[in-house]
Amino acid sequence: MCIRDSAFTLAGVALLFASIGLLTGNFEAGYLSALPSRLFGIMTNETLIAVPLFVFMGITLEKSKLAEDLLETLSSLFGSYRGGLGLAVVLVGMLLAASTGIVGATVVTMGLLSLPTMLKRGYKPEIATGVIAASGTLGQIIPPSIVLVLLGDVLSSSFQQAQLQRGIYSPETVSVGDLFVGAIIPGLILVLLYMLYLVFISFLKPESMPPAEVVKDSQQKSLASLLWVLIPPLFLMVAVLGSIIFGIATITEAAGVGAVGAMLLAATKQQLNLTVLKGVCQETAKLTSMVFLILIGASIFSLVFRGYEGDELVQAYLSSVPGGVVGIVVVVMLAMFLLGFVLDFIEITFVVVPIVAPIILALGVDPVWLGILIAINLQTSFLTPPFGFALFYLRGVAPRSIETKEIYKGALPFVAIQLFMLLLITLFPELVTWLPNKIYS
Repeated sequence: MCIRDSAFTLAGVALLFASIGLLTGNFEAGYLSALPSRLFGIMTNETLIAVPLFVFMGITLEKSKLAEDLLETLSSLFGSYRGGLGLAVVLVGMLLAASTGIVGATVVTMGLLSLPTMLKRGYKPEIATGVIAASGTLGQIIPPSIVLVLLGDVLSSSFQQAQLQRGIYSPETVSVGDLFVGAIIPGLILVLLYMLYLVFISFLKPESMPPAEVVKDSQQKSLASLLWVLIPPLFLMVAVLGSIIFGIATITEAAGVGAVGAMLLAATKQQLNLTVLKGVCQETAKLTSMVFLILIGASIFSLVFRGYEGDELVQAYLSSVPGGVVGIVVVVMLAMFLLGFVLDFIEITFVVVPIVAPIILALGVDPVWLGILIAINLQTSFLTPPFGFALFYLRGVAPRSIETKEIYKGALPFVAIQLFMLLLITLFPELVTWLPNKIYS
């Protein structure tokens, strides 16, 4: 089922049950009268304007052959070392994730560009596919991530609702920028853990990641070209994130800067013309339409769900979970992890998070910590065999000679790394909260 079909399914099922409830007298028609104001609120939400702008930025950078240039340059730098190409793929995946914020695009792009090269150089299929799939999912957590934009908007409403439930009538706010800052340290640690794992495997099983033969003087050439390749995207990332972090621009204004900067970057690489720009605009419109269709469908679904007092049932169930706050968070994270096998992150963000987040936040949980925990949890779910979305994306572009079980086997070590990252964040919340508190205090 595609995202568009899911959107209509959410709205259609909700309206069907609302109609049944109206006929049987179990549903109040007043709830449906609130639907126009909800849809108008979506249309006038300034934060959500950042979504098409960041999508435009990501697709433009993808068309500018950013990944291809980065991979070629970093491969020539690290390729002479055992496991060096794997390290280059992780770094390119990180930079591409930070530039695009779109998981599917990153996995497909990296699969098409790096997988043939890694296999040609003698990398084991499970190592090559595991690195590519894991690096592609970094778009979930490394800002500016579309996931964090949508999650931040939902958590903002949930946080205010939770404070009102606690009798706080001048509620604090949480923004998308807070989530961006909170995601920086966990994202960098995750990249570091990926690289340490590859270095460990290169010593443990050197035959699985052989070094490449280096052409004379290629390293010197790569060092010179590295600056030309790295500086423009890094400058763009710093401009976007820096303007948000230091309060120079709102999330929407920063997204506009990113979109214009991506066009300038593509133009300097001579990859921007009217045909390319038309294609970028069409893809941006399609993806943005899918996001907002899901949002509208989820709004209808959540409205009917509350009309049937479903939120009260969920709250009653979670209140009965043993272990207090820890037990509730574990149950919710496990449920989201399992839902990630069958639902896209957009559906989980707009349908599940508004139901459970106010309940958890009313217990005093930090909203930024909860947001990053949800993002990494979904990232792990999308990488976990046999249902992970990232694995399906990679399977679609991988050669037929690579068996599906090899892709699954390669992903498992990285799933373990991400579970370890979840444990670190749970035991040491300061990994998420320290930087936002330091900057905004």
